[in-house]
Amino acid sequence: MHSKIKVGIIGGAGYTGGELIRLLLQHPYAHIHFVHSNSHAQQKVSTVHTDLIGDTDLLFTNTLLTDADVYFLCVGHGAAKKFLEENTIESHIKIVDLSQDFRLKQTASMGNRTFIYGLPELNKTAIQTANNIANPGCFATTIELGLLPLANAGILGDVFTTGITGSTGAGQAPSATTHFSWRANNISAYKTLQHQHLHEIGQTLEQLQENDGIAIHFIPWRGDFTRGIFVSSMIDCAFPLNELKEMYQQYYKDAAFTHVCDSMIDLKQVVNTNKCLLHLEKQGNKLVIHSALDNLLKGASGQAVQNMNLMFGLPETAGLQLKASAF
Repeated sequence: MHSKIKVGIIGGAGYTGGELIRLLLQHPYAHIHFVHSNSHAQQKVSTVHTDLIGDTDLLFTNTLLTDADVYFLCVGHGAAKKFLEENTIESHIKIVDLSQDFRLKQTASMGNRTFIYGLPELNKTAIQTANNIANPGCFATTIELGLLPLANAGILGDVFTTGITGSTGAGQAPSATTHFSWRANNISAYKTLQHQHLHEIGQTLEQLQENDGIAIHFIPWRGDFTRGIFVSSMIDCAFPLNELKEMYQQYYKDAAFTHVCDSMIDLKQVVNTNKCLLHLEKQGNKLVIHSALDNLLKGASGQAVQNMNLMFGLPETAGLQLKASAF
């Protein structure tokens, strides 16, 4: 029997913090030691995350408890680095950072901490011995999982990819493009060909295939829904579809949450789960890979818990066996 992991959540008032609390309250091997928030200190967690009413009497605190085993950093981009600069974190405390501060090679080290890119379908062995994890971005995870088997085979070239995301991907703070009256019955493109996850995606694919011939052309879309990401990526590929399906099945044969589907996938199959579902289609030499996941779970907090499980030698699926809200 595993002893309970003592978890500290930094920045617990946002969407990713709330999802971590929801998952960890039911985790068989983890205990929420504290939830940190400067703006909500001494308030009940359930006053902010009202979906947790009746589930917990936890209070937010503005004090860091140093006897925790792991910190999850659920703070904004740039704030994770600042947090580590301003606080002395005991060396025994593992860190899972959900921001983009440590995902790229050139920013992966700070002081005596070096962060491993936390994509289990690529870096599982390294994650199992890591003390610091840079949790991947949501769009990055969706696109990467659709392309990793092709990079592993060395056959990626120009990739044309379009993806649509729900409003929670923009964070909890309201903005002109996240409030209901703008999002409802609406759709728009943004950051065309210049999304911040492109560098992360390129670096990740380069682990499997030299990046000279790979170019990701990405158009992200804002969708009229709250949760989930659906991506379609297209490349030129001469391989027959049955061989490509076998390639994908083989690559993901040991993956706990990534599944290759024979039939077309949809968003409702993955919302409220830690799954990524994939489906391949081919017309002539054009191969299309569809991928879908929940941006707050496999794209953020769920993958963070998956990484924690691997870091502490726990069953990879612990606390993450969730059913989709499919109807």
